[in-house]
Amino acid sequence: QVQLVESGGGLVQAGGSLRLSCAASGHTFLGYAMAWFRQAPGEERELVANINWSGGNTYYADSVKGRFTISRDNTRNTVYLQMDSLKPEDTALYYCAAAREYYGPSYPFRVDFWGQGTRVSISS
Repeated sequence: QVQLVESGGGLVQAGGSLRLSCAASGHTFLGYAMAWFRQAPGEERELVANINWSGGNTYYADSVKGRFTISRDNTRNTVYLQMDSLKPEDTALYYCAAAREYYGPSYPFRVDFWGQGTRVSISS
């Protein structure tokens, strides 16, 4: 079992930045690929970015490519999402997720554990 706790959400103006953090506990962090998903009101949950165990492979949704950066610190059991040049359409509940199996950055991310989410609101 892996427990995931997100933090760092908030309200910022368009063009601003936020950094989300996800602290993992309960199992070997190194054994898991990690990802960030988001869900806007009335929309389906979508994958934003993922990263393999070493940090050597990453994936970004087209909508965030060039603006968001996913990274991980395996010494701190934490994964981050640096979000720059934020837009109102980035407003959503952001979820951290962990997966035991990782098939590559372009393959579906099969989630084994979810965090509870952190809210990000971008004003225009």
